[in-house]
Amino acid sequence: MKRFVYADNAATTPLSETAFNAMKPWLTEYYGNPSSLYRIGREAKMALNEARTTVGKCLNAAAPVNEANDYAPGEIIFTGGGSQADNLAIRGFMHGPTAKGRKHLITSKIEHHAVLYTCEALEREGFRVTYLDVDKEGHVDLEQLKRELSEDTALVSVMAANNEIGTIQPLKEIAALAHSVGAKFHTDAVQAVGHMHIDVQEMGIDMLSLSAHKFRGPRGVGALYLKKGIALEPLVYGGGQERGLCSGTENTAGCIGLAAAMKEAVEGLDEKMGYVKRLTDKLVKGVMDNIPYTHFTGDPENRLPGTASFVFEAIEGEGLILMLDNMGICGSTGSACSTGSLDPSHVLMAIGLPHEIAHGSLRLTLGEQNTEEDVDYIIETVTQVVSTLRSMSPVWENGKPNLTAASELHEHH
Repeated sequence: MKRFVYADNAATTPLSETAFNAMKPWLTEYYGNPSSLYRIGREAKMALNEARTTVGKCLNAAAPVNEANDYAPGEIIFTGGGSQADNLAIRGFMHGPTAKGRKHLITSKIEHHAVLYTCEALEREGFRVTYLDVDKEGHVDLEQLKRELSEDTALVSVMAANNEIGTIQPLKEIAALAHSVGAKFHTDAVQAVGHMHIDVQEMGIDMLSLSAHKFRGPRGVGALYLKKGIALEPLVYGGGQERGLCSGTENTAGCIGLAAAMKEAVEGLDEKMGYVKRLTDKLVKGVMDNIPYTHFTGDPENRLPGTASFVFEAIEGEGLILMLDNMGICGSTGSACSTGSLDPSHVLMAIGLPHEIAHGSLRLTLGEQNTEEDVDYIIETVTQVVSTLRSMSPVWENGKPNLTAASELHEHH
């Protein structure tokens, strides 16, 4: 058996033992519905609220409501994942009373599709959306944001860190600009939570989406931090769970697993992420030193510690992923949610990469379970696979890419 290396932690992460052990009793012995009045229902309700308090503390949500340092549980709404949290925040806010009838929303061109498609749906309903440009490293244009803000702007939604290239956005500055015209600030922090410090009070964040499976929690459960005083229109109508915003019997075990994984991720974050960053730096150096005509994408410094994103000229990302899989390495091209599509990533296009080059993208994302040996194996294998693919490529001639041929090939497609 070849070596197996999982290097796609931005797509999902392995469930931690801590999260699994925290969930186990709630999957077996304690199966009560949190909305039931009898003892096992009340126990589930209490455990859910403890999980909310844990999540609140990890984000430094609202000031504690009592001496015992308990956080207002109402600020954490459990959802079925990050996409649901994004939808609830953006749609719920624009249609809700706190928007005060304002019809303008600002986001960026490199958001996850859970945000972009929600914005497109709102445009069809008569709302006005501005999509901010980004520079070649993926930072949003703050000058453009200043120009676009107006008395009609209800919400600014910009991700904390990009899921493909890892670039971290200046959240505090964006929040301050949004607040200057009375708008609220939402951040999709699905990729960021558990990998960088986030303090909703210090950063001025009004709403924040997160997802358990990005920091070694279970899949299918997420949360929305909702600052006190913001009213949303519900996303799911029903029995009135989650303050009536996301009805449906709560996934008690999942919510408890989310909280346990988040607490574990946030404790000792600097040490864990320091280790992951050292591995990633070694990976980036190895790939860039060994493979010519390679572009490293995103901000080289201010980025998520585990994200390494490359573009190789004269190859197709899809072939690269399949060959790496054959060698026991899991990576991704573009973003995991859209790998069925033949279009190059919207993120790579937004940072200004030409169409024909953007096709050869590879995202490798490391986690604390990866090792130095994993990195050595990745460098060696990627170098070999890129070389093999180039030798078969119609746009690779005499050891370098023939860009004319590449653009003609693209035109032909």
